Amino acid sequence: MNLNSRATLATLAFITACGSASAQSSVTLFGVLDTAVSHYSNGPTHQTVLSNSNLFNSRLGFRGSEDLGGGLSASFWLEGALTPDDGNANGFNFMRRSTVSLGSAWGELRLGRDFTPTFWNEAVFDPFGAVGVGALVMSPARSSSTAAGRARWTSDFGANNPAYIRASNTVGYFLPPTLGGFYGQLQYALDEQVTPGNDQGRFMSGRFGYAKGPLNAALSIGKTTGSDPASAAAPDITTYNLGASYDLGFARLSGMYSREKYERAAVSNTGKGYMVGVNVPVGVGNIVAAYSRIEIDLPRTPTSDKMAVGYVHNLSKRTALYATYARLSNKGDALLSVAASLPGRPNTSSSGYDLGIRHAF
Repeated sequence: MNLNSRATLATLAFITACGSASAQSSVTLFGVLDTAVSHYSNGPTHQTVLSNSNLFNSRLGFRGSEDLGGGLSASFWLEGALTPDDGNANGFNFMRRSTVSLGSAWGELRLGRDFTPTFWNEAVFDPFGAVGVGALVMSPARSSSTAAGRARWTSDFGANNPAYIRASNTVGYFLPPTLGGFYGQLQYALDEQVTPGNDQGRFMSGRFGYAKGPLNAALSIGKTTGSDPASAAAPDITTYNLGASYDLGFARLSGMYSREKYERAAVSNTGKGYMVGVNVPVGVGNIVAAYSRIEIDLPRTPTSDKMAVGYVHNLSKRTALYATYARLSNKGDALLSVAASLPGRPNTSSSGYDLGIRHAF
């Protein structure tokens, strides 16, 4: 057993011990295992894999809370990614989320590594939850770190967005859930730089919405500070998006608009994304479908469109079978693919499917 494995086991043992040490505290173990057989096709290139996290992200976590009296409470959340196909060959960590909080009637103060407010709209309003082959096309365009995996989000459009999904070193505040349907959060990530005047890595973001009855709508905005002056390797990035859903009873409609601007020395470029989707309950299952599009304001206007349809069959409250099919088309210089492992090609289409099982505990 290596040092990292021993440290992880020691951490889990400590958490378990803490959970049984105080009658006023509660600690919960939770997780998801989501695995599928996936096939991707891009012209003459084909790939079949055992993939992870296509309906829900596979994870293992611990969360707990303590009543401090007087309406004040303390809580923690530790959550790490699981890769069932290889048993976490690259090791286990808590990089999905690691936070400690104080809560009261005035809201929640949260410190640590956490999801960003700007990502929540994609996770909430995309019928596919921004995961799997059906995820809205803006997701791989922003999160991929290779030229082959982005629709020209390379040196001529900027670098990978480091705060696209999560941010480290954050201080966050959440409004209390007693505001008649209004909700919101603010988040600030410290840059932790030692050079005076260097704010590279600083992230500021907020999300505010309204959810009551069949309607849910939210607006979010975030700003990542790059190097000074902003360079191709670390540009300033401004993101905002607006999402909404409406439950008609027989179907839930959803939509989203997003805009991301990359700024470096004397150059700025903007990408725009759109998504419309539907979720239809059918017996013990759900039919989901979505259309999404991203376009970049560069010569030839690189554009990628994705159509996706899927079915989820719930065997129980915790276990489900699912099937998803998606087709992505590139125009101009767009280089996206339905899978990050397959290089995209301009003016071509790629397709893929997931056939999987998800179990939550």
